[in-house]
Amino acid sequence: MEGPVAFDTVFTDLVRVETRLYNAVAERVKAEAGVGAGHFELLRYVRDHPDTRVADLASAFAIGVGTTSKIVDRLEKQGWMRRHPNPANRRSSLLALTRTGQSVLSRAEPAWQAAIQEILGGAVTTDELAALAQTLDTLRSDLEGRRLGLPAG
Repeated sequence: MEGPVAFDTVFTDLVRVETRLYNAVAERVKAEAGVGAGHFELLRYVRDHPDTRVADLASAFAIGVGTTSKIVDRLEKQGWMRRHPNPANRRSSLLALTRTGQSVLSRAEPAWQAAIQEILGGAVTTDELAALAQTLDTLRSDLEGRRLGLPAG
């Protein structure tokens, strides 16, 4: 019979696994495609969600709007993303990838996918990964539903 769940141990393990996994994937994508993992993820989100606003990115990634806007500024300066007027609200802009941004994303995505598959596939079985995916989906849905973990500013 199993003992009680040690919530602090589960929390610590989850955070450390996430950090190490992200770092390992990020290092590989940077080395193979020359793009940081955070930038890759934002580019992919904008590609997959046309007419995204900065506020949408901030919400999706649970980071502050000001921080997100600065990141978008950097991506614009690199020529990977552009802002264009939002016809529904003149106070906001919509984001789109440039051709260069699409090219960067196309170059980085295979490295991202290969790293994830190699790292996760080498550590757990398909059944374990499916169970983990279900558990993480439940936890994420709960946090999002209760609006927990959003930045204060």
